[in-house]
Amino acid sequence: MSDPTIGVMPSLTDAISLTAVRRYFSVIIPANLIWEFAHMPLYTIWTAGSWKEIVFAAVHCTGGDILIALSTLMLVLILIGKGWPYFAATRRSVRALTVAFGLGYTFFSEWLNITIREAWAYSDLMPIIPFLDAGLSPVLQWIVIPLVAFWWAGRTFNDKCNQ
Repeated sequence: MSDPTIGVMPSLTDAISLTAVRRYFSVIIPANLIWEFAHMPLYTIWTAGSWKEIVFAAVHCTGGDILIALSTLMLVLILIGKGWPYFAATRRSVRALTVAFGLGYTFFSEWLNITIREAWAYSDLMPIIPFLDAGLSPVLQWIVIPLVAFWWAGRTFNDKCNQ
């Protein structure tokens, strides 16, 4: 028996939503790679590691960033994403919750890997957020990059679909 979905064109809404996801990741991937290399001097590996260890750490962490971005966005789209990216209210909700989940994971990961596992350490150059004991750079990374990525992903919808 043949598969009835073979050769069937996806709906226009599915195609446009997929385009928005692709646009989101077209920012997420290179921006996180750049950020990882740029904030490497804020970690002790910058002075204690070899250049191969630094490159591996940046690429490895970028892979983790991509997985975090993918899982948080998909979770949010499953929970509240009906109408994304078409409706402004949904875009705002998806953006806010995705950033919140990304930040939540970032705080947990920084605590786990610095305090519990001691897998990495901040250098004296890393600004620390008081009361949270988290580095400012990774926190800003999970605010700035997703917001820019959401702007890029939804920019064609921002003016056309503000219902």
